[in-house]
Amino acid sequence: MSDRIFGVVGLLLAIGYAISAFAIEESFLSDAVGPKAFPLIIATILAIASAVIALRPDPEPVWPSLSRLAEVAAAVVVLLLYSELLPVAGFLIATAFAAAYLGWRLGASALEAVAVGIGTSVGIYVIFHLVLGLSLARGPFGF
Repeated sequence: MSDRIFGVVGLLLAIGYAISAFAIEESFLSDAVGPKAFPLIIATILAIASAVIALRPDPEPVWPSLSRLAEVAAAVVVLLLYSELLPVAGFLIATAFAAAYLGWRLGASALEAVAVGIGTSVGIYVIFHLVLGLSLARGPFGF
């Protein structure tokens, strides 16, 4: 039953996404494909996947325990805090903390999680900011 509900919700989301895509105004300077193509492709893929889930559901799933659901909720809270603190703390600091926490919850020891957090943050910063020249959120220290 839960797969059917999930599939129907996905179909409704795809319909809403497609309606929003059709509401995009086209400029007279747009290319041949136009700005609606990509959102409509995403809506189509979502609709097909949701229809398959709704029409061919799996047997009733075994839901995780309350403690596991709390861990998932904590990870969602960390990601929400990450998005809120990114402009304040900057990319390097916010990403290091978020990646360290998520690494720790995925099974790394505390020391490994800190190393992964710092390595992930610095690695992404080097690739995206220094190599590709993309702008990332600057923190209180200017990086």
